[in-house]
Amino acid sequence: MAWFYLFIAGIFEIFWAVGIKYCDGFKITLPLVLVIISMALSVIFLGLATRTIPMSIAYAVWTGIGIIGVFTYGLLVLKDPISAKNIIFVGMILIGIVGLKLGIK
Repeated sequence: MAWFYLFIAGIFEIFWAVGIKYCDGFKITLPLVLVIISMALSVIFLGLATRTIPMSIAYAVWTGIGIIGVFTYGLLVLKDPISAKNIIFVGMILIGIVGLKLGIK
């Protein structure tokens, strides 16, 4: 269950990181409220995950999920300019996350 909590925490991290883009310098109320709620839920689920998963692993995986999610959103939705090198290095982050998961007994 801890890995499920960690995955959910990572999803909420993606939501708040992407949501900041739509806050217009924290002037727009609804996106700001959604960002704050997503931040809170992300940290709550991270806390639940760390009851079982060591903090060093949980934090690395949590941020990695956020990196990959925001990167993908930027690529697909925002049409951010991305090179093959960017894709390779984000792929390395994904490999690291999988390695961390496999390393937990």
